Amino acid sequence: MMRVAVGLLIIFLLSACSSSRYSMRHDAAPQGDFDAQNVPDAVPVWEPLSPQGNRSPYVVRGKQYEVMPNAAGYREEGVASWYGLKFHGELTSNGEVYNMYAMSAAHKSLPLPTYLRVTNLANQRSVIVRVNDRGPFHGDRLIDLSYAAAKKLGFQKLGTARVRLEAIVPGQQGETMVHSGGVSNRLAPFVQVGAFGREASAQALKARVQSVVNGVPVFIGQAAHHAGEIFRVRVGPFESQQEAEEVRQRLAREGIGKPLIITRSLQARHQ
Repeated sequence: MMRVAVGLLIIFLLSACSSSRYSMRHDAAPQGDFDAQNVPDAVPVWEPLSPQGNRSPYVVRGKQYEVMPNAAGYREEGVASWYGLKFHGELTSNGEVYNMYAMSAAHKSLPLPTYLRVTNLANQRSVIVRVNDRGPFHGDRLIDLSYAAAKKLGFQKLGTARVRLEAIVPGQQGETMVHSGGVSNRLAPFVQVGAFGREASAQALKARVQSVVNGVPVFIGQAAHHAGEIFRVRVGPFESQQEAEEVRQRLAREGIGKPLIITRSLQARHQ
């Protein structure tokens, strides 16, 4: 019985491996067509570094690569390629699932995740992608874009394009994220302490929070939920991620709620 069980396990593992997209010899575009212009750009938000994919240095095919400590000020021009069906549904370097229809990318040295504005220098089209994978590790290519991003930039049939990459770092010294009609959307960090289905419970927590945050604004955000109204107790906004983290730690030490840092867009009109 043991030999039979082991044999069945080996057959199962071989079958699972053969069903992987990596069994494809060459990458390919998906069949049919879709309107990439309807795919929204990635929306830059502050995120901690991924627990996977940021080891530095690391080695691929005998070559050593260094991961940047941060993406602030990063700007570079080079060749972009794209990856599609062969990798669709496989794990990325930071442990997420690659989706060729989403606005993502692979880069050899940027920290994961990083948000980039990518501009096709041939037609000046731009997109925003979220870097969550490592690569490309061949030729002179600078970045591998998802199939959707490449199609939105207009080079999916060419295979490669010369692009400009510019890092977007949310919350960095009042980073302006989106410009439209003179209005800028700036992402600012908040601390959310708790969420309740009853306003009275939110008010009680708000009073406890106010007693320890030394005059920092505390408010209750109300939103619709599938089960009714939800009341969120939040602190902020803050000018920097560091200030938000200090308040989060203070609340955690006091055992008040379940504090976590979130980012929200602040709209400010240019003068």
